[in-house]
Amino acid sequence: MSDVINLRRERKRRKGVEDAKVADANRRLYGRTKGQKLAETIEKQRSESLLDGRKLCSGPSGDGSEKP
Repeated sequence: MSDVINLRRERKRRKGVEDAKVADANRRLYGRTKGQKLAETIEKQRSESLLDGRKLCSGPSGDGSEKP
């Protein structure tokens, strides 16, 4: 004879297992450590400052559309 199980508990257990799989997949796709985020921010700031420093002309508006 088979074991008697509570269907509500089994449904919740299965949902928990499925949610854990989804959470693990999301961690792999989107999860980054604080150090990784900080390094990316620093690199972005550095590249922006390099680009700003290499502009040929900058008018009053700063977009470089006006001629000197």
